[in-house]
Amino acid sequence: MVLKFYMDVHVPAAITEGLRRRKIQVVTSQEDGTREENDENLLKRATELGRVLFSQDQDLLQIAHQWQAQSRLFAGLIFSSQHVSIGRLVSDLELVAHCCTEGEVANIVLFLPLP
Repeated sequence: MVLKFYMDVHVPAAITEGLRRRKIQVVTSQEDGTREENDENLLKRATELGRVLFSQDQDLLQIAHQWQAQSRLFAGLIFSSQHVSIGRLVSDLELVAHCCTEGEVANIVLFLPLP
């Protein structure tokens, strides 16, 4: 089964569009009506929907770390700095979507770009 993603409000639309062209299921924070929610609520919402959160917001790294320390479950977080090309991120996210299972990404932070 292909992973589904939830995009943080700050993720460029070109990444979302690139994934959708590759038939990857993506929901954006804007589409879900959570544009104004804080980062912790975004991680919670993505988990409720069974989607891995993709973000380029470093604050989410701290939140995920806190959740891990508290044994709070989440669907997973994929993080990248804003200095990675859109094309590279789309390719790496597509690879993760097809090669990882929900169980493999649950409760972890995966960093992009892939090596």
